[in-house]
Amino acid sequence: MTLLIDNIGELSTQHLTGEASPESGETAGVLRDAAVVLDGERIAWVGAARSAPDADERYDAEGRAVLPGWVDSHSHLVFAGDRTAEFEARMAGQAYAAGGIGVTTGATRSASDGELRRLLSARLAEALAGGTTYLETKTGYGLDVPNEARSAVLAGEFVDEVTYLGAHLVPAGADAEEYTSLVCGEMLAAVRPHVRWADVFCETGAFTEEQSRRVLEACRDAGLGLRVHGNQLGPGAGVRLAVELGAASVDHVNFLDEADVEALAGSWAGWSGPGGGQSTATAGTVATVLPACDLSTRAPLAPARRLLDAGVQIAIASNCNPGTSYTSSVSFCVTTAVLQMGLTVQEAVRAATFGGALALRRHVGTDADGQRAVGSIAVGHRADLHVLDAPSATHLAYRPGMPLTHAVWRAGERVR
Repeated sequence: MTLLIDNIGELSTQHLTGEASPESGETAGVLRDAAVVLDGERIAWVGAARSAPDADERYDAEGRAVLPGWVDSHSHLVFAGDRTAEFEARMAGQAYAAGGIGVTTGATRSASDGELRRLLSARLAEALAGGTTYLETKTGYGLDVPNEARSAVLAGEFVDEVTYLGAHLVPAGADAEEYTSLVCGEMLAAVRPHVRWADVFCETGAFTEEQSRRVLEACRDAGLGLRVHGNQLGPGAGVRLAVELGAASVDHVNFLDEADVEALAGSWAGWSGPGGGQSTATAGTVATVLPACDLSTRAPLAPARRLLDAGVQIAIASNCNPGTSYTSSVSFCVTTAVLQMGLTVQEAVRAATFGGALALRRHVGTDADGQRAVGSIAVGHRADLHVLDAPSATHLAYRPGMPLTHAVWRAGERVR
């Protein structure tokens, strides 16, 4: 069955970012008075509403804005327990430290598979209801071999991309070097069949530069793509390691010096542009900013404006987790990026759609594993659409906090 979605007031395709032909009505990835045709899970046609082909069914958008579904490229959804007390202490002035991860680890290890599935299902439903149609999540609250493997398997039942984060924190009482060896050896072997990515928390109080390098190199040698938690709590080696080892993204990036920004920008020197046709081979290291986390930890906001102006590709993600960012609302993160980080609405929308896809290397074509491109609206891409109850995406920032998600399609299926 084909579906025509027409009478779209503003369509943010995110597929073009330069000038398009005047007759198309499209500039900067925005098409007005538009229509889209879905054919099963794929997008079959995009263009001006007046030129739309016939389809089996029709949905009238009634002048509303339509975006690609949010691509949330950084979350931690496999957990049990509560860290409200930690949040209250932080709001009272206590500084954030990575050690709170251990509280969640104990609760997660104690939870049954059924309980974790129930929690995952509920969190995924919340994300979908807010327009998120493609989601990455990490392990990292098991921190032993059986529980990290369990987390990877359970995550794979619910989300699109799973990342191995055994190197989230050294468990209490463990020797840091011995634990790092476990992460690089037996634990990696146990999770490897269930994950596509590996990550490390390269930060004071978590893993040193040397330990982080060991983890990343071992995971790279095992065939996993790389991601890095870096430069969150202060200056550090995270950005430098990520660029050197060709990581797809480095996330948080609150504390950057000029060398960090130059390294990130340099990683994009061979990239021909942010349209939909580039291969993953020339993509550099995406800087993923996490606005909700910055607010919750009262950290300096990541310098998104500075990064964009330097030529760095950025993503916006939720970092949904129980300690520092207990929200899956990418819309809230986009609003914050506009109001407090200096981005335009279209820059923020692009970072939360195409940018997230770029950070997950899902921005082009049909990959060898059969997954269609996400994060932009173009023929052949996965049919992930987010309809706002507003005439333009500008309302995300113009009306902050309002529930503007009107309808959502994920892989061609309407889920809201």
